[in-house]
Amino acid sequence: MRPPGSGAGASAAGGGKAGAPGEGASPHYPATAADAPGSGAPAPSGAAPAAGVLEVDPASLSPRAVAAVAAYQESVATEADAYRRMAAHVKDPGNRATLERIADEKAADADAWARYTGRPAVPRVARARRYALIARILGFTFAVKLMDKHKHAARSDARALAAQVPAIARAEADEERRGRELMGMLDEKLLSYVGAMVLGMNDAVVEITGTLAGLTLAMQNTRLIALSGLITGIAATLSMAASEYLAAKSDGRPDAKRACAYTGSAYALTVVLLLLPYLLMPDKLYLLAMAIMLAVVVLILAAFNFYTAVAQDLPFKKRFAQMCAISLGVAALSFFLGLFCKIVLGVEA
Repeated sequence: MRPPGSGAGASAAGGGKAGAPGEGASPHYPATAADAPGSGAPAPSGAAPAAGVLEVDPASLSPRAVAAVAAYQESVATEADAYRRMAAHVKDPGNRATLERIADEKAADADAWARYTGRPAVPRVARARRYALIARILGFTFAVKLMDKHKHAARSDARALAAQVPAIARAEADEERRGRELMGMLDEKLLSYVGAMVLGMNDAVVEITGTLAGLTLAMQNTRLIALSGLITGIAATLSMAASEYLAAKSDGRPDAKRACAYTGSAYALTVVLLLLPYLLMPDKLYLLAMAIMLAVVVLILAAFNFYTAVAQDLPFKKRFAQMCAISLGVAALSFFLGLFCKIVLGVEA
């Protein structure tokens, strides 16, 4: 995003730095032949500004408009701080350089809005730290895209001023274009294994949910159910990881071991989360344990689908609804199948 008064174009065309807030400085269109007064040609979208053509007098803005621009400025400054904190923990030099470049450009953009607000750009440090922490846990690509989603809501008031302050519309368009270009330069290995993690999680949810639901009425004892589920879960984890390894090897992939590890880890973590209610509940509260387990299933599906929706730009609601319908449907079928087997076989726990 390049608001008026920022970038190399401003200093080059204007012969020096733009005026500071309170000195009568005004935002300007790019100074090109087409943009000269009386040319009638519109300024190019996203181009760097330069001195010479008045756009809007900051003094003419209402207090509400200034507050909206100030919130916009704070949002950009917060993003700059977040990108810089993310870059500090990225090992790959190419990704780190790209994140630092984004941080520097956004910091310059935030400073340029001072001519509208009359105040320096100050980031919300707590929010920037939160995004940096998310990046360390879930990957910087997820954090960056999550930040992009949140900023659109946060900047709604400022975008409503586009007719009054055209620089906002141009800045948003420029930021979108530049964001796509820079995101294309980022290469995070974690995203290449999202498919393997989703595969492991999805298989575990369907298989272990069905197993535990079927065992609940068949055994009617949380300890026995947990023991049976644990044995099934360990065997299924090893089987799933081995299958992923063999599939990757047959495709000639050099990362077969890593894909196997991600798939197995996702499966094992899901098994542990689903077994916890049965391990923590008293023996006779097996129905309550099953109800909690099903609630955990919904939370797991929501978390994984939200992650993939943000990181890979996929629809959330439709995928989440489909996976819930499959997993809970299997659980219901297995529950009644367990009851049927208990009655037919005459098994008493």
